[in-house]
Amino acid sequence: MAVIELSGRQCGAFLAARSEGGLGDVIVVKGTPPQGTPALDFQPCIVVGQEPGAWADVVAHRDEDILAIIATAERAPLASTALAILLRGAEGRSTHEGLLAESATYSALQGGPEFLRWRATTPRRNRAPVATAAVRVERQGDVLTIELHRPARHNALGHEMRDGLLDALAIATADPAVRVTLRGAGASFCSGGDLDEFGTTPDPTSGHLIRLALSIGAVLDPLAHRTTVHLHGSCIGSGIELAAFGGHVVARASTTIALPELGLGLIPGAGGTVSLPRRIGRHRTALLALTRHPISAFTALAWGLVDHVVD
Repeated sequence: MAVIELSGRQCGAFLAARSEGGLGDVIVVKGTPPQGTPALDFQPCIVVGQEPGAWADVVAHRDEDILAIIATAERAPLASTALAILLRGAEGRSTHEGLLAESATYSALQGGPEFLRWRATTPRRNRAPVATAAVRVERQGDVLTIELHRPARHNALGHEMRDGLLDALAIATADPAVRVTLRGAGASFCSGGDLDEFGTTPDPTSGHLIRLALSIGAVLDPLAHRTTVHLHGSCIGSGIELAAFGGHVVARASTTIALPELGLGLIPGAGGTVSLPRRIGRHRTALLALTRHPISAFTALAWGLVDHVVD
């Protein structure tokens, strides 16, 4: 992995020649490539630009963001490059095409050295079974309120919560008059996937098929026009990926949002490469994932990731 600085004109020549560089190289482009510079294809590198364009994977103006992108690429070059390539086509895919491409990439990385290294250094914790339901559901008239209810774990998304969410959303799928309100109990809306369950499927292929068959995003997407999501506290990984499928997203002012998956040698795997680009575009999605920096509710509002901020 190397860092290569190019001028706009050099970038144009680089892409026109379909130069590939090394796997995971970060190409930092200073300036604007000439008109007619081709779009990125499958070059296994990450192109950082100062303005949006088909030739760039991510747009970063601040030195601290560029340094963070480089640090992430050094830590996980395979996952970082896989994400960049996946996002290049994100805006042209249907929901099902996007979820399929995301899950296939995620599954490949689960069998790769970066995730396996993280898993080997992050022991799973043995936890006693939780007596209460991970999801609480209440219906009043045509309003269905769904509450994530693992407050002691900041509503970390495990298989029990996934299954509970799918059961609750089935009510709205069956009744087109129902409007959905989705919220979380305790200090956070959702702190992301339950890390103790990462990599527990028998093999990556089985994980891929389970992920597709039990996709919350695939169920939420057609319900978007009648779904409101209320965010607060930490909205990490799947906590923002699923929320972004909602048609109206409201965040408390104290909300923080992040995509940390590349630090685990993975990419967003709960539909984030589908839901986030639709709201904020692929360049900002890549910025959030590659820097791994959290953003505030007000930044999310300015980007269009949330629709309203309340005190």
